[in-house]
Formats: sequence, C-alpha cells, structure tokens
Amino acid sequence: VQLQASGGGLVQPGGSLRLSCATSGNIFSMYAMAWYRQAPGKQRELVAGISRGGSANYADSVKGRFTISRDDAKNTVYLQMKSLKPEDTAVYYCNAGNYYGAYVPGRYWGQGTLVTVSS
Repeated sequence: VQLQASGGGLVQPGGSLRLSCATSGNIFSMYAMAWYRQAPGKQRELVAGISRGGSANYADSVKGRFTISRDDAKNTVYLQMKSLKPEDTAVYYCNAGNYYGAYVPGRYWGQGTLVTVSS
C-alpha cells in the first residue's frame, strides 16, 4: 500500500488549502484515515481522523477550521484547511490506521507535504 500526499504550499494567514492523499491498492475502505503534522522542533501530532464510516474527529487547535473527508471510490482522503494561521506551518502526513476507542496509526504513511503559512 502506498500513500501519496499532495496539495501543500505557501499561503498567507487567513488563506485556505486542500490536501489530498491518494492510496494505491484496493484496501482503502478497510482503513480509517488520518492527517498528522510535524512542525520544526516538535513532535508529530494528530490533526484529524476519519473512520471507515465517515465519522471525524479533530485536534482542538483545528476544530472549526479544518475538515477531513474521504472518497472511497477514489481511494483518497482530503484535508480542507481554512483560516490558516502561522502556527499551522508544518509537514503534513497522511496515515492509514484504525480506531480502537481513539485513532491508532498504522504502518502506512504518506511522504509528507509542506504547508507554510506566512505573509
């Protein structure tokens, strides 16, 4: 299984971006999916997760600004980001995992896509 993340870039504060993570293979529907991010000098953190059934949860820092969604027909998970802040600057990674109460990351990771929020 391969995960290919895309959509990062440079955006001004208050702007929007949409990240995509396309997966290979025919097992996308078997996994919950999530987006993580890692800022320089910080640990990787869970940003948003979405279950196989489409239920989503978010980190407090992005609630109301970010939306995770999945399209099982396209084997793709998305992260719509709005009202971006400089503190959202990070490399964003997608992951295929599962929920056991909380999201548990699996071994499949995308390569990361850099989001830079700066004026």
